[in-house]
Parts: sequence; C-alpha cells; structure tokens
Amino acid sequence: MSTVLRLAIVDPHDNTRESLKTMLMGMEMVWLEAECSRYEFFPDVIRETAPDIGVVSLDSNPEQAIELVRRLSSEVPGTILLVASSHTDGQLILRSMRAGAREFLTLPITAEELGTALERVGATKFASGDGKSRTCQVISVAGATGGVGSTSIAVNLGCMLASQPGNSVALVDLDLALGDADVFLDSIPDYTLADVSQSVSRLDIQLLKRSLTKHQTGLYLLPRPVELQDSQMITAEGMHKVLGLLKASFTHLIIDLSKTYSAIDMTALELSNHVILISQLDLPCLRNVVRLLMSFDEIEGLKEKVQIVVNRADLESGQISLKKAKETIGRDIFAQLPNDYRTMVEVRNNGVPLVTQAPKAAITQALRDLIVKLIGNPKGEGEEPEEAEKVATGGWRKFWPGQKSS
Repeated sequence: MSTVLRLAIVDPHDNTRESLKTMLMGMEMVWLEAECSRYEFFPDVIRETAPDIGVVSLDSNPEQAIELVRRLSSEVPGTILLVASSHTDGQLILRSMRAGAREFLTLPITAEELGTALERVGATKFASGDGKSRTCQVISVAGATGGVGSTSIAVNLGCMLASQPGNSVALVDLDLALGDADVFLDSIPDYTLADVSQSVSRLDIQLLKRSLTKHQTGLYLLPRPVELQDSQMITAEGMHKVLGLLKASFTHLIIDLSKTYSAIDMTALELSNHVILISQLDLPCLRNVVRLLMSFDEIEGLKEKVQIVVNRADLESGQISLKKAKETIGRDIFAQLPNDYRTMVEVRNNGVPLVTQAPKAAITQALRDLIVKLIGNPKGEGEEPEEAEKVATGGWRKFWPGQKSS
C-alpha cells in the first residue's frame, strides 16, 4: 500500500503502549501521529491531529474505553477506530464493534497481524472516493555531474506543482554541504534539515510544517544545514523517518540529491516513485549516466524508476548527437529541456521561480510538459497518455526559432 496512514494510540498501560508504539514505528506504511496515556484526553488528541486511525487499548478500563470508542465514532467519523485487548471474550468484542470499532486486535499482536489489519483499513478508507487519499508522489532529481542544472530543475518543478490547486508540495535539499535551493527561492529559513533530523522522534505533522519555510508559490522548503559540521548529525535512518513524515504530510515530495550518492541519497532514491537523472549531451555526463545506471541496477526496483532527462539540449557546439547518446547509455531519453541561459540566470539571481518570473518561456513550458509526462495530467483529466507524451517530447519546440515540431 503506497498510502501512508497516520495513527494515534491511547493506552494507560506503559508497557503495552510502548510495545505497540515500537511496532508501529517500524512500519513504513504508518506514521505515529500521537500517543496518549489517558482515555479522557484522547478526544482532544484526535481533534487536534485528525489521524486516519485511532487505536484504543481496552485492558486498563474496558467500560471507559468502550464509551470512548462510542463517543469518538460519533464525534469524529473521519477517524477509523481499532480496539486492542488481551481478552477475547465474545461479549467484549461484540460491544466494541457495536460502539463503532472497525477491527478488534488481540494482544500481544504480531507485526504481520497488525500490518494485515492496517492494510484492510487503509484499503477501505482510501477506496471510499472521499478525495482524502494521502498517497504522495516522491520525485528525486539527480545530476550526472555538477553544474547540469539539477537544483534549478528541482526547485522549479516544486514551484510549478505547488502552484496547482489541490497540491501540497515539499522540497528537500540533500546537498548537505553546498546546497542552494534556498538561494533559488530567495529565502532565509529558520530551521534546516539538521534541526528536523534531531527532533524527528518528537515531531508531528503540524510541528513539521511549522519547521519548513513556505514560499509564496505554496512550496515548502527543508534546506541543507547552515554549518558544515551540522551535516554529521544527519543519518540515513533519521532521513528515512523525516521522509516518511513528509510523505504523510504532502501530495508531492521533491528531493534534490547531492552528487555524492551517499547512504542518505540512496535512502531517498529507494523511497522515490520517480527518479529524474539530469544529463547533458557531453561525454563526461553520459559516461556517468552509464556508471550510475549500472550501480542502480544492483538495487532491486531502482533502475526502473530512473528517467534520463537531457538539459540544455539545443547547445550549438560540442554536443554529442542524441542518437549517439542513446547508443552510449543503452536506453531512450525520457525528455529534453531547452537551453535558456538568460532566463535561468535571471530567475536564479532574482530568487524568483520560472512560474512567476517567466511563465511563458520555452524552458517553463518544457518543465510543465515534463510533469505531465512523468506523473500525468495534474487533475487527472484532459489529455490522453499518448497526447501528453507528444506534448512532453515536442511541445516546447514551437517556441524555438528555426525548430520544427516532429
């Protein structure tokens, strides 16, 4: 299940609550939004966090717990309720279900049993057509070498997606030493990736969003650390938790990878739905593309996510032909982006994204087409896939003097 479920649990018994909490935190399909040790406080927790699922342990006080389930099922119908107990008395199960519980879990529960129950609940909730599915599209943008424009592409893709109604988009800058996504957005963040990584075990979705910097396009930014030594605080394990929470919080997550392809970068790649590998039509870039694809092939499922995008495709001198590039890397080019040096320098130096500064520029249109080709029509309507592909591969050519559409 690609959708991340947000849970809140209540259990006055510390031992069973900690056991369940530990089990939940080991599951990629869920995010533990909140925990509570008092039945009487749980309704406020549910109202404040609005989780997908509430788990109520009955053993401390079955009568009070069942009354809590009855109250919550009436007051917050959007939260699916599960109950858990070490007792399997038929009357207790029946009363729990009549009060509004969707599933009855027998304690101690195994991770496999819990995962199966959550799969059932998630399938029911997000197949209901209520429009509240939190499935997140994770797009990593990687460069075959430095200077190919991967950061500018990541930032502008994020801003374009964020400017579309119904989207909530975050951008994570994983170039921990020299990242400059904040410069492209002319922002001075209050918090960085180092701050969030240190406190991830205490974060909830609301606190996380307050830790991000929001751009006027609607894009949320999580930038690289300010001090170089702060990069050492960030681990692959911590990054996995941060990205998990971001996936539960946003419809789209853009990750600007570093050029080191460290364990942290690889964690992001494994969690991604799509990987855009940015190259240019020169020998150093193409050789690196081949090397990277060979390495990606060793990680199950990763190579299939990767799409090659050629940037600055219309440079007039020193470029290898597109045909030769395909032969070199052994696969098709997914998309081409035009070289618009003047526009890109202007938007970078002004700290204003293309969608604001140059909405009609050829490079802006090419990036819009890339989004359509990568994840489909933003609203899921309109163009058929074949038509979208035609636009994405050739639509921007009409903006170039002397170029003919294929």
